[in-house]
This record gives sequence, structure tokens and C-alpha cells, in this order.
Amino acid sequence: MKYVRRAVYGLLLAATVNVVPGFFLAGSFWKPSFACFCDLALLGAYIFINLRPLPRTAPTRRIQRLAEGCELLELFAADVLWSLGIQSWFLWSLVSAPEVYGKILGTVLLDLALAALFLSVLFWNGMTRVYLTSVQLGVKHRLLAALCGWIPLVNIWYLVKIIRICRDEVEFETEKWELDAVRAESEICKTKYPLLMVHGVFFRDFRYLNYWGRIPKELIRNGATVYYGQQQSAAAVEDSGKELAERIRRIVEETGCEKVNIIAHSKGGLDSRAAIAHCGMARYVATLTTVNTPHRGCIFAEYLLGKAPEALRQKVAGAYNAALRKVGDPNPDFLAAVTDLTESACLRRNEVTPDDPGVIYESVMSYCKKARHGKFPLNMTYPVVKHFDGLNDGLVSVESAKWGERFTLLEPEGTRGISHGDVVDLNRENIRGFDVREFYVKLVADLKRRGY
Repeated sequence: MKYVRRAVYGLLLAATVNVVPGFFLAGSFWKPSFACFCDLALLGAYIFINLRPLPRTAPTRRIQRLAEGCELLELFAADVLWSLGIQSWFLWSLVSAPEVYGKILGTVLLDLALAALFLSVLFWNGMTRVYLTSVQLGVKHRLLAALCGWIPLVNIWYLVKIIRICRDEVEFETEKWELDAVRAESEICKTKYPLLMVHGVFFRDFRYLNYWGRIPKELIRNGATVYYGQQQSAAAVEDSGKELAERIRRIVEETGCEKVNIIAHSKGGLDSRAAIAHCGMARYVATLTTVNTPHRGCIFAEYLLGKAPEALRQKVAGAYNAALRKVGDPNPDFLAAVTDLTESACLRRNEVTPDDPGVIYESVMSYCKKARHGKFPLNMTYPVVKHFDGLNDGLVSVESAKWGERFTLLEPEGTRGISHGDVVDLNRENIRGFDVREFYVKLVADLKRRGY
């Protein structure tokens, strides 16, 4: 049925683009009233298809609009081919009959202009929908599409690429919703204790810009209760640990939940360990799962700090601290945060930060296979980290991240790696062979299964 509808819509649009603009010509060969009726009917079909290119089948309005945009762009591509063939044939017929061509030259030019207008409306209708609703296009593809649009042949290639990316997104997101709908009543992520998600260094828990991307919404949809660490973006590990300890106390007091399950990314894992070991939070924490956390530090960070001139370090730190005070950090300390991520600092801290026997410690790590697998600046830091630390995610090495009773190494299918940002869905990117949202659903479902 889908292909029948698409074929009918394509023919109607092709007829509109190539027949309606020629209504002056049509009036020369047909009765004007009949030509007018055909024009109005085709125009009505054209408007309807532009407004409703697809029946409502998608699970959300965003996915529906994205699917409609893809459909309109595919119809546009098909009608461009139809129009090129029809208009070429028509123009050749006129050139072969010069006695007619000279008399109707103005009408022919008007016909071509209106045909181009109809095609342009169809194109921009579809492109606007995908630009406003697609997550996977990102900034890069949007900018490249705008640039490639001015280059013949390249613009066709990039249009096909955009359609493919958006079609894949529609299919992927629809499958996610269908899966969640099937298991909605089971609440597989409804753990005994709520989740406390702790961010890494240089980021904050902003209300409208979630550090964890689409993950929390997916967990909540499957029954989880989610809280956020809300510590400063950059501070010494011990200071961040104190902030987390206060946050945990407040959650326990306000909800009566007794304990929390912590899922912490990057430096957030070190902050969480400090809160447990040095701030008396062991009795309030059931499990700690660290994700891409440099438990044994970063050799490359130590090297860079040692080589950077003092004046440069102070200048960068001053600029960062000033900027973060404006977005809510009361006392950011860039240098303290970076220093606490070095190998020597982490090894010293490990000696005085023992794991508590009453807390379950587990760790997760991913890695990139090539520098280009990480978004900027991770694609730049990856070779440097690889030189000093070995296999890494753009910032943290695999060996540094191993901690606790169970260690999980994420290895996607094919050649694609999973960067430091990918593992928390920072870029909202669907990675082939690794569904980041589903990974966290399974992680939390396993906590529930074990009684946490």
C-alpha cells in the first residue's frame, strides 16, 4: 500500500508541476472550462500532498514530521527526473516546429518558471521538516547540505545522503518506541533504589540541555526514578565529593529511599568514590557503576600539565573559571580538576580511598578504533592519549577505567568505536551496532534483577 500511495502521489505531483503551469497552452487545445477544472483539481492534490504527505503512523509528532520530510524529499527527487524528461521532450517538440515556437515563447518561459516554483516549494517543505526535527543530521550535515546545495551533481548526492540518514532515524526511533510500548507495564528499570546520575568534568546538569542525552528519558519511560549529581563542573575530587554527599543526603531525606544507585561518568566516578569513602556516604549508596572513569589517571594529562607554561595554565584556568561562574558554578577550579585527573594524583588517591565492602563497585569502558570516531576535540586528543595511555576513548584509557567487582568493555560491531562522549549520548548519535539508550536500560534492569 505504501508503494501504491507513493506512486500515485508522484504522478499527481509530476502532473501538477508539468501540466498546471501550462494552463495557457491547455486553453489553446482544450475548452477553457475543462482546462481550468483540471488545473484546480491538480492544484488541490498538490496542496494536500504538501500538507499531508503521509498518514499518521509514527509514534510521536517529531518522528511523524521527520518521516513526512523524507517523503517530500523523495517525491521531489522523483519529480525532478519526471520534469526533466517531460520538459525536455516538450521543448524539443517546439524547437522542431519553429513556426509555433516563436508564437508561444513567453508562455513556455512562464511554464518553466512555474514548474521550478512548484518543485522549489516541494523541496523546501521537505527540507524544512527534516532540518527542524532530525537529531541525527546534527550541525555538520546541516551546514554541509547548505554548502553542497550550490554545487551541481554534488547537491544530488548530498540530498540522497540526507534522505538516507533521516530514513534510518525514523526507522530506529519507531522501533525504540514500539519496544518500549511492549515492555511499558513491566517497568524493567524500576529499581529498589533511585538512580543518581553523576556528570563528568567541564559539564553541568542543565535543565534544558541534558548531559546524558536521551538516556534519562528512556530510563524513566521504563520505570526508573532519576536524580542528578548537580556538582560543579570543575573542582578538586574531594570538593566535588562533598557536594555529592550533600546531594545524596538531601535525596534520602526528602524521599525516604534509604539508598541510591550511582551511575557516574568520567571524573564523576572519582567524585562518587570520594563521597563514599571520605564523606560517610557508604550507608546511603547501594551500587556505584563508573563509566569511562580514569581511576588510575591519565598520563597524557600529566605530561601536558608539566609541559604547559605556568602563564598559559593560569590564563586558561582564569578564562574557564570566569565563564563557569556566569552559568552557576559558585567556585570553579579548573586547575584543581585537571590536576586530580593525572596519573600520579589518582594513584595517590587510590591508596587512601578504599572501596567500602557494603557498596557494589562496577565499571564500564568504551574505546575508539580511530581518531575520527570522536567528535571535536576528542578526535584531536585521541592520538595523543594513545601514545601515552594506549587504547582509549579520546580521553581515558581502557586500563585506567577498570574498577570494581565487574568490568564491562563495550565493543560495537564493525569498525566504529565509542568515544568518551558517545557513551553518555552527548552527541545524540545513533551508532550502528551500539544502542546507547538500550545499553543503559539493560544496565539498570540488571540492577533491578539483583535487588538494587
